[in-house]
Amino acid sequence: MTSPFRSAFAPLSALLLLSACAATGGGAAYHPEATPYVDVEDAAADLAAAEAGAAIEGKLLLAVFGANWCHDSRALAGWLESERFRPLVEAHFTVVYIDVGTPQNGEGRNLELAAMRGVEDIEGTPNLLVIRPGQMRALNADSAKTWRNAASRSAEEIYAELESYVSAQE
Repeated sequence: MTSPFRSAFAPLSALLLLSACAATGGGAAYHPEATPYVDVEDAAADLAAAEAGAAIEGKLLLAVFGANWCHDSRALAGWLESERFRPLVEAHFTVVYIDVGTPQNGEGRNLELAAMRGVEDIEGTPNLLVIRPGQMRALNADSAKTWRNAASRSAEEIYAELESYVSAQE
Protein backbone atom coordinates (compact mmCIF):
# COMPACT_ATOMS: atom_id res chain seq x y z
CA MET A 1 0.00 0.00 0.00
CA THR A 2 1.34 3.44 -0.98
CA SER A 3 1.36 6.08 1.73
CA PRO A 4 -0.50 9.35 1.04
CA PHE A 5 2.64 11.27 2.00
CA ARG A 6 4.72 9.42 -0.59
CA SER A 7 2.24 9.85 -3.46
CA ALA A 8 1.77 13.54 -2.71
CA PHE A 9 5.48 14.18 -3.21
CA ALA A 10 6.00 11.87 -6.22
CA PRO A 11 5.61 14.67 -8.81
CA LEU A 12 8.00 16.90 -6.87
CA SER A 13 10.62 14.17 -6.51
CA ALA A 14 10.37 13.39 -10.24
CA LEU A 15 10.88 17.07 -11.05
CA LEU A 16 13.91 17.26 -8.77
CA LEU A 17 15.39 14.14 -10.34
CA LEU A 18 14.99 15.56 -13.84
CA SER A 19 16.57 18.83 -12.72
CA ALA A 20 19.54 16.97 -11.25
CA CYS A 21 20.03 14.99 -14.47
CA ALA A 22 19.94 18.17 -16.54
CA ALA A 23 22.39 19.91 -14.22
CA THR A 24 24.94 17.10 -14.30
CA GLY A 25 24.93 17.03 -18.08
CA GLY A 26 25.60 20.76 -18.26
CA GLY A 27 28.70 20.32 -20.44
CA ALA A 28 26.92 18.36 -23.15
CA ALA A 29 27.02 20.22 -26.43
CA TYR A 30 24.16 20.35 -28.86
CA HIS A 31 24.70 18.26 -31.94
CA PRO A 32 22.43 17.17 -34.76
CA GLU A 33 22.07 13.45 -35.38
CA ALA A 34 21.75 11.29 -38.47
CA THR A 35 21.62 7.51 -38.87
CA PRO A 36 23.22 6.75 -42.25
CA TYR A 37 25.17 3.63 -41.28
CA VAL A 38 23.63 0.64 -43.04
CA ASP A 39 25.05 -2.86 -43.10
CA VAL A 40 25.31 -3.39 -46.84
CA GLU A 41 26.32 -6.58 -48.53
CA ASP A 42 29.36 -5.06 -50.21
CA ALA A 43 30.72 -2.06 -48.33
CA ALA A 44 33.98 -2.43 -50.29
CA ALA A 45 32.08 -1.69 -53.51
CA ASP A 46 30.42 1.35 -51.91
CA LEU A 47 33.79 2.65 -50.76
CA ALA A 48 35.38 2.03 -54.18
CA ALA A 49 32.50 3.83 -55.92
CA ALA A 50 32.82 6.79 -53.55
CA GLU A 51 36.58 6.93 -54.19
CA ALA A 52 35.99 6.89 -57.94
CA GLY A 53 33.37 9.62 -57.65
CA ALA A 54 35.70 11.76 -55.54
CA ALA A 55 38.47 11.34 -58.11
CA ILE A 56 36.20 12.39 -60.97
CA GLU A 57 35.02 15.46 -59.05
CA GLY A 58 38.49 16.35 -57.73
CA LYS A 59 37.37 16.06 -54.09
CA LEU A 60 38.69 14.44 -50.96
CA LEU A 61 36.85 11.38 -49.68
CA LEU A 62 35.50 11.34 -46.14
CA ALA A 63 35.05 7.69 -45.19
CA VAL A 64 33.18 7.63 -41.90
CA PHE A 65 33.44 4.25 -40.17
CA GLY A 66 30.70 4.23 -37.55
CA ALA A 67 27.40 2.76 -36.42
CA ASN A 68 23.86 3.94 -35.78
CA TRP A 69 23.94 2.65 -32.18
CA CYS A 70 26.78 5.10 -31.40
CA HIS A 71 25.84 8.66 -30.38
CA ASP A 72 29.23 9.98 -31.52
CA SER A 73 28.77 8.39 -34.96
CA ARG A 74 25.28 9.85 -35.25
CA ALA A 75 26.58 13.26 -34.13
CA LEU A 76 29.38 13.34 -36.70
CA ALA A 77 26.99 12.27 -39.46
CA GLY A 78 24.51 14.90 -38.28
CA TRP A 79 27.11 17.67 -38.54
CA LEU A 80 28.28 16.51 -41.97
CA GLU A 81 24.68 16.57 -43.21
CA SER A 82 23.70 19.82 -41.49
CA GLU A 83 22.83 23.04 -43.28
CA ARG A 84 25.86 24.74 -41.78
CA PHE A 85 28.35 22.13 -43.06
CA ARG A 86 26.65 21.39 -46.39
CA PRO A 87 28.46 24.08 -48.48
CA LEU A 88 31.89 22.97 -47.23
CA VAL A 89 31.16 19.27 -47.63
CA GLU A 90 29.57 19.58 -51.08
CA ALA A 91 32.40 21.77 -52.39
CA HIS A 92 35.33 19.71 -51.15
CA PHE A 93 34.34 16.21 -50.08
CA THR A 94 32.57 13.05 -51.13
CA VAL A 95 31.16 11.30 -48.04
CA VAL A 96 30.63 7.57 -47.59
CA TYR A 97 29.35 5.96 -44.40
CA ILE A 98 30.65 2.48 -43.57
CA ASP A 99 28.89 0.46 -40.86
CA VAL A 100 31.40 -1.25 -38.56
CA GLY A 101 28.99 -3.03 -36.25
CA THR A 102 30.33 -3.26 -32.70
CA PRO A 103 34.10 -3.81 -32.94
CA GLN A 104 34.67 -3.36 -29.20
CA ASN A 105 32.88 -6.63 -28.45
CA GLY A 106 34.14 -8.68 -31.39
CA GLU A 107 31.16 -8.01 -33.66
CA GLY A 108 32.95 -5.63 -36.00
CA ARG A 109 32.63 -5.63 -39.77
CA ASN A 110 34.30 -3.82 -42.66
CA LEU A 111 37.32 -3.15 -40.47
CA GLU A 112 39.65 -4.44 -43.18
CA LEU A 113 38.57 -1.52 -45.38
CA ALA A 114 40.01 0.94 -42.87
CA ALA A 115 43.09 -1.24 -42.30
CA MET A 116 43.83 -1.18 -46.05
CA ARG A 117 43.97 2.63 -45.72
CA GLY A 118 46.31 2.71 -42.74
CA VAL A 119 43.82 2.67 -39.83
CA GLU A 120 44.04 -0.66 -38.01
CA ASP A 121 42.62 -2.07 -34.80
CA ILE A 122 39.43 -0.02 -34.70
CA GLU A 123 37.90 -0.48 -31.27
CA GLY A 124 35.39 2.37 -31.14
CA THR A 125 33.35 4.62 -33.34
CA PRO A 126 33.37 6.78 -35.33
CA ASN A 127 36.63 6.84 -37.23
CA LEU A 128 36.98 9.51 -39.91
CA LEU A 129 39.36 8.73 -42.76
CA VAL A 130 40.26 11.54 -45.13
CA ILE A 131 41.43 10.00 -48.39
CA ARG A 132 42.91 11.61 -51.45
CA PRO A 133 41.62 9.58 -54.43
CA GLY A 134 44.33 7.43 -55.93
CA GLN A 135 46.20 7.10 -52.63
CA MET A 136 45.66 4.07 -50.47
CA ARG A 137 46.65 5.62 -47.12
CA ALA A 138 44.34 8.04 -45.35
CA LEU A 139 45.80 11.52 -45.04
CA ASN A 140 44.87 11.48 -41.36
CA ALA A 141 45.66 7.84 -40.53
CA ASP A 142 47.29 8.96 -37.27
CA SER A 143 44.25 10.93 -36.09
CA ALA A 144 41.34 9.01 -37.67
CA LYS A 145 40.47 7.33 -34.36
CA THR A 146 40.28 10.60 -32.43
CA TRP A 147 36.69 11.21 -33.57
CA ARG A 148 35.29 8.89 -30.90
CA ASN A 149 34.25 12.01 -28.98
CA ALA A 150 32.44 13.70 -31.89
CA ALA A 151 29.29 14.34 -29.84
CA SER A 152 31.36 16.35 -27.34
CA ARG A 153 33.11 18.50 -29.92
CA SER A 154 31.82 21.89 -30.89
CA ALA A 155 30.61 22.65 -34.39
CA GLU A 156 33.43 25.17 -34.71
CA GLU A 157 36.08 22.59 -33.85
CA ILE A 158 34.74 20.02 -36.32
CA TYR A 159 34.34 22.60 -39.07
CA ALA A 160 37.88 23.92 -38.54
CA GLU A 161 39.35 20.43 -38.73
CA LEU A 162 37.52 19.71 -41.98
CA GLU A 163 38.73 23.04 -43.38
CA SER A 164 42.30 22.13 -42.44
CA TYR A 165 42.13 19.07 -44.70
CA VAL A 166 40.98 21.27 -47.58
CA SER A 167 43.72 23.83 -46.91
CA ALA A 168 46.37 21.10 -46.86
CA GLN A 169 45.32 20.08 -50.37
CA GLU A 170 45.56 23.56 -51.89
